[in-house]
Amino acid sequence: MKLIFLGTSAGRPTPERNVMSVALRFPEERNRFWLFDAGEGTQHRLLGTKLKLSKLDRIFITHMHGDHLYGLPGLLTSRTFHDGAGKLRVYGPKGLADYLGTVLRVSEAHLNYELEVSEIEPGDTLDLDDRFSVETAELDHRIPCIGYRITERPRPGALDLAALARLGVPPGPLYGKLKRGEDVALDDGSTILSSEVVGPPSDGRIVTILGDTSPCDNAVKLARNADVLVHEATFGAGMEEKALDYGHSTITQAAGIARRAKAKRLIVTHISARYGEEEVAAMVAEARKEFPELEAARDYLEVGVTP
Repeated sequence: MKLIFLGTSAGRPTPERNVMSVALRFPEERNRFWLFDAGEGTQHRLLGTKLKLSKLDRIFITHMHGDHLYGLPGLLTSRTFHDGAGKLRVYGPKGLADYLGTVLRVSEAHLNYELEVSEIEPGDTLDLDDRFSVETAELDHRIPCIGYRITERPRPGALDLAALARLGVPPGPLYGKLKRGEDVALDDGSTILSSEVVGPPSDGRIVTILGDTSPCDNAVKLARNADVLVHEATFGAGMEEKALDYGHSTITQAAGIARRAKAKRLIVTHISARYGEEEVAAMVAEARKEFPELEAARDYLEVGVTP
């Protein structure tokens, strides 16, 4: 599981940073991926990665500000030209269906795949499949904004290969059944119990991706014990009053949320265009006094998610 940052700037792009979007890639599942926000130019940023629109099956929008949304219609229509693109599900706040419906209707766009748009209420939990659930909560921004907590269900334990060989289980489909918790019968009539050859399950990974927000209790709740927290850091330390006025956070405030939530790692993004890369580096160095496991995202940064 890997995060790929496609856009990391706040409000408007810079020569180095596009506006907001981050992909969550599942290489173990034939490289399918999810997208969180789609600012203008997101599909152009995708061209610089190995991500293919035919492998995109879910999009999550945090809120209706343009730097998180204006790239979505173009991305949806371009997906039509990718062979093998199946059903696409898009989730987001109230107004998303009207926005997309209007743009696609007025532009007379024709999609050759099924598009399902779901407007969700903060607090909803999405049980998406047998591997992941997504919890949501309302953040503290100028307009309604949703934060997402992606939780992987517990993963099966490792196969004990030595025990399998000792018990005479041939490599192949039986291994898969045992790993899934199924007991199997061998040709000699003996039964192999899954519990005999599979170790204890391991905790699933947790990724929290927040939209624009001032520091709030729901940010802490969504980030509790996360393996990776993605939090905005529009402003540098000392600009807390301005950040509050605009419904944003400083990098030090983001570090404080990660510390309170006991997150393992913090990646800050949505960085104001006023800051050059040297200034960002200085901001990070200062904020690490609050939370050492902090890194500033940059476009095309890839972050592995490990428990």
